[in-house]
Amino acid sequence: MTATVKYADVEVGTEIPARTFPIDRADLVMYAGASRDFNPIHWRESAAKAVGLPNVIAHGMFTMAQGGRFVTDWAGDPGSVVDYGVRFSSPVVVPDEGGATLEISGTVEEKLDDNKVVVALTARSEGQKVLTRAKAVVRLA
Repeated sequence: MTATVKYADVEVGTEIPARTFPIDRADLVMYAGASRDFNPIHWRESAAKAVGLPNVIAHGMFTMAQGGRFVTDWAGDPGSVVDYGVRFSSPVVVPDEGGATLEISGTVEEKLDDNKVVVALTARSEGQKVLTRAKAVVRLA
């Protein structure tokens, strides 16, 4: 976790440096256990390909959670996120060998009252945008 970000130190346009999250099949199996989402497209290649996917894909909510993790790590307080939403635009494909990477970056888009800011996130995997309209409202110190 980083130091707590102060509202006074952040301006509209402040960029949050990109961070890369590696994802492998073990991550997906652990997430399936925690979420109880055992859909085989998230762990069995034959099931994923049978429904037209190129390979096993990460759970959408797992991908969204990495965006939340990115924001809370930046803010320095997991309780600072007061609103968070995304749209899923493409799946994160997770091959058996080598896994996948998810790169997330952010920009402060707006300063609100009560020490809150709107952070717009960009999330890509293999050059493909995987989340759109990804925004978090964060209360800063």
